Amino acid sequence: MRDGSKTKARIEAEALKLFAAKGYDAASIRDLAEAVGVAEGTLYRHFRSKEDLARAIFLDRYAALAASILEVGLADAPFAERIAALVARFTSLFDEDRALFAFILVDRHRHLDEVPETPEANPVSALRAVLETAMRKKEIPERDPDLLAGLILGLVVQPAEFVLYGRLAGKLSDRATEIAAAASEVART
Repeated sequence: MRDGSKTKARIEAEALKLFAAKGYDAASIRDLAEAVGVAEGTLYRHFRSKEDLARAIFLDRYAALAASILEVGLADAPFAERIAALVARFTSLFDEDRALFAFILVDRHRHLDEVPETPEANPVSALRAVLETAMRKKEIPERDPDLLAGLILGLVVQPAEFVLYGRLAGKLSDRATEIAAAASEVART
């Protein structure tokens, strides 16, 4: 018996690499079939279209990132430690799978309107929930949680993009302590 889930996983993994390397628009179904080592028809047995494939990858990986933020950000630890752990988690995940983050960062606007606002599915909403919890606990001053989430995300995402585009050399995780300190400072002021 064939295991379609293994083929589907290979398709997603190769598509992610291809989308990150070439961009969604430049990557063709033919390119993907060649990378996976299957006929184009096999791809269509798992996904109706390239758009369907990209959407599935994005929504799945984006929700996994949201779950990770909630897991780390709502742990029983002081706020500064939780922020440091969140930044460490993000930067290490980025270093482990740059193709995934390249795809998410570069292609996110194509799929964001399909992402639910729930913290379990949306990393921005997850970070907002973490910050609202910290405000309720009086760990950080009360303020607009959306603005604060945007400020903190900017401190993390912009260096990640700089690494992707070669403006920063080396691993993003080497900068986790400095990024976390800045995020913690922004949250406290």
